[in-house]
Amino acid sequence: MRFGIAGLGQAFASTLPEILAHPYIKIVAGADLRREAREKFLADFGGPVYEDVGELCSNPEIDAVYVATPHQFHARHSLLALECGKHVLLEKPMALGIEDCDAMIRSADKRGLKLLVGRGSHGFDLPVLKMREIIRGGELGRLGMIHSWLYSDFLYRPRTPEELDTSLGGGVIFNQGPHQIDTIRVLGGGLIRSVRATTGIWDPTRRSEGSVVAFFEFADGVPATMVYSGYDHFDTDELFQWIGPYGLPKDPNHHGRARRTLRETAPTPEQETAIKASYGYGGTHKRERHTPQPTPTPHQNHWGLMIVSCQKGDMRQSPEGIVIYGDEGKREIPMPRDPGSDRSVIAEFYEAVVQDRPTFRDGRWEKATLEVCLAILQSARERREVQLIHQVGLHE
Repeated sequence: MRFGIAGLGQAFASTLPEILAHPYIKIVAGADLRREAREKFLADFGGPVYEDVGELCSNPEIDAVYVATPHQFHARHSLLALECGKHVLLEKPMALGIEDCDAMIRSADKRGLKLLVGRGSHGFDLPVLKMREIIRGGELGRLGMIHSWLYSDFLYRPRTPEELDTSLGGGVIFNQGPHQIDTIRVLGGGLIRSVRATTGIWDPTRRSEGSVVAFFEFADGVPATMVYSGYDHFDTDELFQWIGPYGLPKDPNHHGRARRTLRETAPTPEQETAIKASYGYGGTHKRERHTPQPTPTPHQNHWGLMIVSCQKGDMRQSPEGIVIYGDEGKREIPMPRDPGSDRSVIAEFYEAVVQDRPTFRDGRWEKATLEVCLAILQSARERREVQLIHQVGLHE
């Protein structure tokens, strides 16, 4: 399968090793506004490489387009690719509005194309799927409640102006929220009935949501809570033995580093955008370096602290698998090292296109996740519970 890459930024740099590791996927074209990214792509892959995503999508040598452009362009660029007859692998969030999601789904259905959304979603990490298996198997009785907490430095990492503008998909709700929402929906079966939430914008220099507390109720009455803070104070990885979200050891002395660095350097928006670009493909920062043949991480992926309570016991993720606290005591279920959500989604996308298999993370699933994001913002703004109407169950 021949891939065209729309957006040669940090997301592509992170996903590149997993694409290269797949034996039947070849990167054949790219598009980006940054000259340095285009030059590196030309050197690495031989081109063609474009400034305009529309020209990329029109290339007849491309079978599928990976859309990794900024959030506000997801719908436009996905529709361009679909209209040109290309399958689409898309970064989260799917779009910024339900109407755009509907247009993307209609376009894919009309042309018989695959639309897979949410590349890298932690909702499909192996330990989460294992907990879902235990819930469905009834070993611990009926599901009772789900609680998810994550505290990070998200808001103080280098950000472009649009990443701090909610109307353009900025802030933690659109960027980080889909990870937690997908995880909660996978565990609960997908069908959230209603949302009540509050959000916080606590720093006048970073004017987008940096925190959220949300209460969800599933169609069967099961409650779930979601807590997120990106203000770089407490870090939930402290409760995970200082293993980061992608299974790698983390420096426990990093507390407040991102916030202090931003305060001490006081970059202009243009300078901060340049710093952000340096972490992406074609940039100079060391995080750009990846091994072409990735190996499983030393520990399990996770997304903060997740506790799942059932009638006969509780479960949580651990660095090695999951821990069950049951009537007969505590036990840990070690699991094979997760090759990574990026690896699994690349394989899922390939099999969907080549073997015409259904996908977990299709347009309808991620439209439902976006509906939860939008309901969080609406509930916080209007200070009321919001009923959901676009939810779908998980394909088992």
